Amino acid sequence: MKVHYFQRYHQKENVATANTMLLLSRLYQYSPDKFYHCLGVLAGNASFSPQMDFRLQEKNKNSVPDATISQESFKIVVETKTSEWFYKDQLIRHLESFGNEQYKILLTIAPVLMDKVKMQDFMASLNTYNEQKPTPILHINSTFENIASFVQGELDERDYEMQDILDDYIDCCNSAGLIQATDVMRVQLAGNTIDFNITEGVYYDNADNGFRHHEYLGLYAWKSVRAIGKISAMIVAVEESNGIHYDVEFGDLTEERKAIVQRAMNNAHDNGWNIRQTRHRYFFVEQFYETDFVKSTKYAPRHSRIFYLKDVLGIKELPSVDKIAELLKDKTWE
Repeated sequence: MKVHYFQRYHQKENVATANTMLLLSRLYQYSPDKFYHCLGVLAGNASFSPQMDFRLQEKNKNSVPDATISQESFKIVVETKTSEWFYKDQLIRHLESFGNEQYKILLTIAPVLMDKVKMQDFMASLNTYNEQKPTPILHINSTFENIASFVQGELDERDYEMQDILDDYIDCCNSAGLIQATDVMRVQLAGNTIDFNITEGVYYDNADNGFRHHEYLGLYAWKSVRAIGKISAMIVAVEESNGIHYDVEFGDLTEERKAIVQRAMNNAHDNGWNIRQTRHRYFFVEQFYETDFVKSTKYAPRHSRIFYLKDVLGIKELPSVDKIAELLKDKTWE
């Protein structure tokens, strides 16, 4: 049974806020350096560096102490919405939450970015407000997806515990409809089964493992993503006393897919796993296309990885899957 770190089954804004704050607090507990760097990236690489400052024999007006330890002050005020419907009057009232901090950030988070007209209207009011203050307030409008992406950027393949926490946050946001990306590729470890996966156009995984909705599936083996396909169906299956029971999560349950599930159970048995009596999720793709998206670092990923294809490829619109496969051959990842 997978352990969950974040609340589920509620779509209230206070739950979304609490979960996001828990993610950031866990990142801070795990690594203050990663936390502060993540905030700097979130702030658009602004001059945001409130880490602890250790100095020896720093002169002041009347003395030279042996050492000083200091930290610049900052405050981040957060407003979350389960839609992009932010209210200008509410945001303006939030500006009074700040005091004499050296860094002041108003962070607004929703599933999608704020409407451009609303953003321009609020920013005009914020700029007028900042003109009367010695230290301006920086407004950052972000999404739950971007928050997860920024945290992901701070982690590497050996940050096992924090990666599990992030995966659960993404899964929780996805189940609540807070992440709406359409270019997500999930990379799964294939290994001995990759030939079967490609031939049959399917990948299977324990249904208790958390996952977020994704449109594309990549298969990893031998230090590279070797194939990519677009998901056409997700079906959970388990063999019971009266036969195989199916739960359709997405797509159609056809006789051909039933036959593929049976062959997958046989394939798992041939590789030393008995998956028949354990609920497994079967990801069907339209077709797997060969690619070579190389992992440039030496350690194999411990579990699945999420990629946003538009960011990886540096494009605004995704082409067909076969062209994505070709473009990935010129990219690497860590």
